[in-house]
Amino acid sequence: MSLRASSEPLDAVYDVALLDLDGVVYIGGTAISGAPEALHKAGAAGMRLAYVTNNAFRTPAAVAALLTSLGVPAAAQDVVTSAQAAARLLAERLPAGAPVLVVGGSGLRMALRERGLRPVSTAADKPLAVVEGYAPGVDYSMLAEGGLAVAAGALFVASNGDLTIPGRRGITPGNGSLIQVIATATGVQPVVAGKPEPPLHHESVLRTNAKHPLVVGDRLDTDIEGAHRAGADSLLVLTGVTSPVGAVLAPPSQRPTYLAEDLTGLLEPHPQPEKDGAGTDGGYQCGGWTARRDGDRLELDGQGERIDGLRALCAAAWAGDAIGEDAARAAVERLEHK
Repeated sequence: MSLRASSEPLDAVYDVALLDLDGVVYIGGTAISGAPEALHKAGAAGMRLAYVTNNAFRTPAAVAALLTSLGVPAAAQDVVTSAQAAARLLAERLPAGAPVLVVGGSGLRMALRERGLRPVSTAADKPLAVVEGYAPGVDYSMLAEGGLAVAAGALFVASNGDLTIPGRRGITPGNGSLIQVIATATGVQPVVAGKPEPPLHHESVLRTNAKHPLVVGDRLDTDIEGAHRAGADSLLVLTGVTSPVGAVLAPPSQRPTYLAEDLTGLLEPHPQPEKDGAGTDGGYQCGGWTARRDGDRLELDGQGERIDGLRALCAAAWAGDAIGEDAARAAVERLEHK
């Protein structure tokens, strides 16, 4: 898969943007520079905005309130969480009113109640399932109760499997790290509802009635891979977890349809790197840059916008066998210093 061209701005091509939050709209509760303005413009152009998050801690109303406080247009019905996807998954497998032990916060409990399930807190309540999602208050006692219930035969569901989450102070452990406590103790791996697994994308499409959605994210292993699994197009932005080097190294299942520095990429046409020459060592041109492979190396010449140079590098790297990390890093360093 290679980057695709769009002669029109993306907000005119797709009916709904399925936007990740952490690393795309905000980081640690602070809006990413330019994000609110870009989203207002995309909405004004007719693109509907849905905020799709693997974070199961906050309720949709709380997420919408945070977004509104940051100047981002949002209402509770615009927010889709992994808690909601996990609750739908459980409701499809359990009888109405079934007890479900919650290792997590209020977002999970509310989502379960909306699906007619009964949140409980201890293994003594004989839950038919355990659902785990990140919350700052998750502690040993909650994990222990969850482990006891899973060991007794309860279905184990996780809201998401993100190993890390971005924060103001850096990258911190996510729910994917927490679920390993119960998984290690019981030998049972959970069914995962969040990205990149299909349930959250399915939930998002159902709630938005999207016909031609665009997945927007900062993570290759969740947002972009999830789009691949769902057969949806995707936009990778470089404001969160994935670095330019990471984009160059992306494996086929994690390569985005489009690439942008930030959410202003929704408002712009997107060029496709054009092949210059034959064979896998032929160059790829984009916006004044030319990138080509020289054996295991990537060469870059030209000048212009950084994102166009990165598009050219991705096209060259993706055209053949995998490029090594050292080669990718060296090429990106040349781009940064042009």
